[in-house]
Amino acid sequence: MLVSVNWTTVSSLATGGGTLVLAIATFASVRSANRAARISERALQVGLRPVLFASRLDDPEQKIRWGDDHWAHLLGGRAAIEESGGNVYMAMSLRNVGSGIAVLQSWRVEVRVPLGMGAAERPAVETFRAQTRDLYVPSGDISFWQAAMRDADDPERPAVLEAIMSRQGIFVDLLYSDHEGGQRTISRFLASPRGAEDKGWHCSVVRHWYLDRAGPR
Repeated sequence: MLVSVNWTTVSSLATGGGTLVLAIATFASVRSANRAARISERALQVGLRPVLFASRLDDPEQKIRWGDDHWAHLLGGRAAIEESGGNVYMAMSLRNVGSGIAVLQSWRVEVRVPLGMGAAERPAVETFRAQTRDLYVPSGDISFWQAAMRDADDPERPAVLEAIMSRQGIFVDLLYSDHEGGQRTISRFLASPRGAEDKGWHCSVVRHWYLDRAGPR
C-alpha cells in the first residue's frame, strides 16, 4: 500500500524545527554573552572600588592646614578634633584598602548615635555636607579627611563642642566615590578619646554602606 507524503507539511515541520533549534541556540548564546558582560563589568568595578579604613598606627604623620591657616599634626590611626577661636576643626588619618582612588564627596557628624544600635542605620544622604575642597585617598596609601564648623548657628556645633569638653566619642560619616563618581559608599568612623592624660583621639571604622548596589548584609 502506497502512503502519500505531503512534502509541503514535512518541509514546514522541518523548517519550524530548525527555527526552534536556532532560537534556543541564540537564546543560550545571548544569555552567555550577557553573563560574560556582567562579569566583565563587575571586574571593572572591583578595579575602581575604594574602601576607606582608619590608617595604621605606624603610618606616617601628616601635617594638615585649613583655609584659615589653622594647622594640625595627624598621627597614624588618629583623629584631630579641637575647638580654636570659636571654630571646630576635625580631621582623620585614612587608608584606602580598596583598588581604586577614593574621592571624598561629603560628610556629617553625629554625637548621639548609640553604639551597636543606631550605628547600624544608614544615614540619609540629604543630611551630608559637601566638602569645600577636593580630597583624594590613593589606592593602597594614606591621606586624610578634614572639615570645620565655623557657623555659630550650626545645629550640630553645640553637641560637638560638648563632646570635646566631656571627652565623648564622635561619629563621622564620610560619603565617597571612585574617581568616576560611581560606587558611592558611606563609611562610618568613630573618633574616641584616647584617655584622661592624652588629649588626642583614636580613629576606627565602624560600618560601610553601599548606595549604588546591594550591600553585603
